[in-house]
Amino acid sequence: MELFRIKRDIPFMSYGKLTTAISLVTFILAVFFLATRGLNYSVEFTGGTVLEVQYQQSADLNLIRDSVDSLKLGEATVQSLGSSSDVMIRLPNKPGTTSAQLSEKVMSLLKAKDSTVQLRKVDFVGPSVGEELVTHGLTAAILVCLGIMAYLAIRFEWRFAVSAIIANMHDVVIILGCFAFFRWEFSLTVLAGVLAVLGYSVNESVVVFDRIRENFRKPGLRGKTTASIIDNAITATMSRTIITHFSTEMMVVSMLVFGGPALHGFAMALTIGIIFGIYSSVLVASPIALWLGVSREHMVKPVKSKEEAVV
Repeated sequence: MELFRIKRDIPFMSYGKLTTAISLVTFILAVFFLATRGLNYSVEFTGGTVLEVQYQQSADLNLIRDSVDSLKLGEATVQSLGSSSDVMIRLPNKPGTTSAQLSEKVMSLLKAKDSTVQLRKVDFVGPSVGEELVTHGLTAAILVCLGIMAYLAIRFEWRFAVSAIIANMHDVVIILGCFAFFRWEFSLTVLAGVLAVLGYSVNESVVVFDRIRENFRKPGLRGKTTASIIDNAITATMSRTIITHFSTEMMVVSMLVFGGPALHGFAMALTIGIIFGIYSSVLVASPIALWLGVSREHMVKPVKSKEEAVV
């Protein structure tokens, strides 16, 4: 489906050096922040205590946060949970103190401030469970990456496959770099968002590369340079790209704004991933394929003459 058609090819490849340089700088910064600041793992990974409390009226998060911080229990997280009266409090592990003791201290302090507060739920995540989740999460991410690499290697000529793999890894590192720089909490839902971005990004690369491969086989485009053929392919898919990604981004932004804390990390990872996924598929993967020397000869098998065919 095409809502509009661009009559003239946009010279994307003429800006290839600039867009790739911007991408390289962003990638290096993301790696730097990951190395120096690291990810702010949630209690699910590090272990700790999670309390869900409920107030009769709207809760003052700043007051609750100050009250919990006054107990000197470590870096605590206080956020609303679905409604203004429901609050989730995450506390890190404290040596020599059990989860029950931590929850009692917090609830005693909160009840002294507001007697209507009620404890709805207490969860404890041990350090060994957190380490196991980290291991399983990394294993899942590695398996997804290997699966995508295998699929691209089978589906495309190696120059296309390498370009798509670089673009996909670029998207993942950028997302992780943003979470490291802003110190956003990295939870299991964020990991799920990262894995979703991998599949989403590779789909866009496949669409663009499929059209480039078709263009190499079109007789009407013979005589044109490889850069012109790639520009034509990207321009031809622009309508589909805009419709698909705009619709998806609207849904993801809606989750980000109205989904609450439970979906915030997942929606944030998808929001960043979709934006950079479009950028990398069009302005990173395609220039890399061009620089690797992809050409018509790699896509089209030479046609035998009649004499050779008879023989």
